[in-house]
Amino acid sequence: MSVSAVAADRSVCAPLPVLGRDVLVPLVTGGEVDYAALDYAASAPALQRVWDDVAAYAPYYGSVHRGAGYLSQLSTDLFENSRRTIEEFLGCRTDDQVVFTRSTTDSLNLLAAVLPENTRVFVFETEHHASLLPWEQRPDVAVTYLNAPRTPQQAVDTLEKALATREPYGPALVCVTGASNVTGELWPVRELAAAAHAHGARIVLDAAQLVPHHPVDLGELDVDWVAFSGHKLYAPFGAGVLAGRADWLRDAAPYLAGGGASRKVSRRTDGGVDVEWHTTAARHEAGSPNVIGAYAIASACRALTEAGFEGLVAREQELIAGLRTGLAEVPEVTVLSLFGDDAARVGVLSFVVEGWNSSHFAAALSAEYGIGVRDGLFCAHPLVRTLLGSAPQDPGECGAPDAAPGEKSLNAIRVSFGAGTPDEHVDRFLHAVKELVTNGARWNYRTEGGRCVPA
Repeated sequence: MSVSAVAADRSVCAPLPVLGRDVLVPLVTGGEVDYAALDYAASAPALQRVWDDVAAYAPYYGSVHRGAGYLSQLSTDLFENSRRTIEEFLGCRTDDQVVFTRSTTDSLNLLAAVLPENTRVFVFETEHHASLLPWEQRPDVAVTYLNAPRTPQQAVDTLEKALATREPYGPALVCVTGASNVTGELWPVRELAAAAHAHGARIVLDAAQLVPHHPVDLGELDVDWVAFSGHKLYAPFGAGVLAGRADWLRDAAPYLAGGGASRKVSRRTDGGVDVEWHTTAARHEAGSPNVIGAYAIASACRALTEAGFEGLVAREQELIAGLRTGLAEVPEVTVLSLFGDDAARVGVLSFVVEGWNSSHFAAALSAEYGIGVRDGLFCAHPLVRTLLGSAPQDPGECGAPDAAPGEKSLNAIRVSFGAGTPDEHVDRFLHAVKELVTNGARWNYRTEGGRCVPA
């Protein structure tokens, strides 16, 4: 039974309206088809509601925290009200701060920059590069990389052991994802937070793949910080968030030095300058802020809350179930997983197809069926290597590999969806997978600029 047929028998919320839903794309075999965007894990399409809110504000755009004029005052209120909306959306505690950044990557680099000296960071090798790599930029910070666990309990046990044996005892930070950007599997965040706090460590949650699919509450999860990007949360433009404890943020030098971060600047008699920095979130928001990006995130938070996360989650879980059932009917398809078939997950799934180069398969999905997916190592190289059982020296990179279509290669295919995905797009994807595996591609392909493209 197709996903659409199952949908006809249930009563759940409809997909939310998103930009690009009716965009037509050409097929190499002739004709056009509406584009099936199944790469939400990279960038989700903006909600129509968010776009409309931003468009309504655009004529009133003005400088933030800088002017006495009406538009400046309105924009300042909009910017700070957006911060409060996000605080509420994330269940922030009284003393937490919401800092606006450019992205999840920027948020975690900001946190890395404010760590106390001699902090030890613990991070699983399964993390996205955004949360795997920033800590190495600090020469006074030691990083312990933890092996990929194969069950949620093993993740907790591995962290417990690492924290219990750390030397010397001092500041410690655990960084963990909420949902894998490769497998979609949910991580035991509450249990990992409890383990971290039991050993005097703090924890930051990379919620880039979690916050678009599930409610995220800092108090309930008991995490110290959460980081995410607006473009994963159905908001356009380049804005992100780091939310959580204020003390390390307040005690460190500003992430960027400049206007907005400073309260008072004065010349010294020796010719230098003295600076008094803000102690609020503004301390790490130097420069003219991205008011439209912040407002877009706040709008998305409101839209998801008003739509009802419970219904959105229920619908997504049915899409996941239909997708997994359909792929299980194709023996040549192997779904990648750390925690096994029964693991809870969001709408992100990666797989390989026997006899296919993943880049070739993804190119055929696009060119012949109008379906957009992702192929490669998904900026999570160590994790994908582990899932594919490869050696560290095996070739592979984000994007298309050098291997020709049909040759073995170190890459995979990722399909991802969310609140705006129609049932029909998942049906079309399953139909396309079965046709490609059974009959092969209907077009010739070649490698160009590191990508597999129609010849």
